[in-house]
Amino acid sequence: MHNRSQAHLAYLALERLIVTLKLKPGTLVTERRLLELATFGRTPVREAIQKLAWQGLIEIRARVGLQITTIRPGDRIDVMQTRRQLEPLAAALVAEHANAEAREAMSACARQMMECADKGDLEGFLVADKMFDEMMEETCPNRFLTAALAPLQTHARRIWYASASPEKMEASVERHVKVIRSIEAADGFAAAAAMSQLMDYLAES
Repeated sequence: MHNRSQAHLAYLALERLIVTLKLKPGTLVTERRLLELATFGRTPVREAIQKLAWQGLIEIRARVGLQITTIRPGDRIDVMQTRRQLEPLAAALVAEHANAEAREAMSACARQMMECADKGDLEGFLVADKMFDEMMEETCPNRFLTAALAPLQTHARRIWYASASPEKMEASVERHVKVIRSIEAADGFAAAAAMSQLMDYLAES
């Protein structure tokens, strides 16, 4: 496994711990502790830390160390205000440009989300949601759009998890599946509309 894929796996491991609040907002952590938690080598973990810092989830503080960023009172409103504008465009572009392999991967992701809803598996849903976002990023032809969305999606997951419930997950899964079905059908207009409904729900719930 090459360094880049190891770095991405280290990032996914640490991002999951931050999003699920196992690494609590405001906590000071050492690089050594993150190495232990990620179970990857120093170089991939350092790359993961840099990505998380760029996304605004870890603050690298001189002479202090690493701090998991806090969730500020206005973050939810600001994040969702921006996502409401950008996500429908991304969904339309993905619906129009996805190949057969990408559509099948989306369908598998929908099945995984529905299984999590059936089991009440909140953390499993967040894993599937991250997969969905990464598939969207890989398929969307506008790299500037996906670069803007990636950190917002991660912040939104952490904020969502802080007040999550099985009922909220079920409603979120239902709306995610509508987006995915529109992408499978290569219907850009329907995908944008379904994504708008998902964003509206997430902003208001």
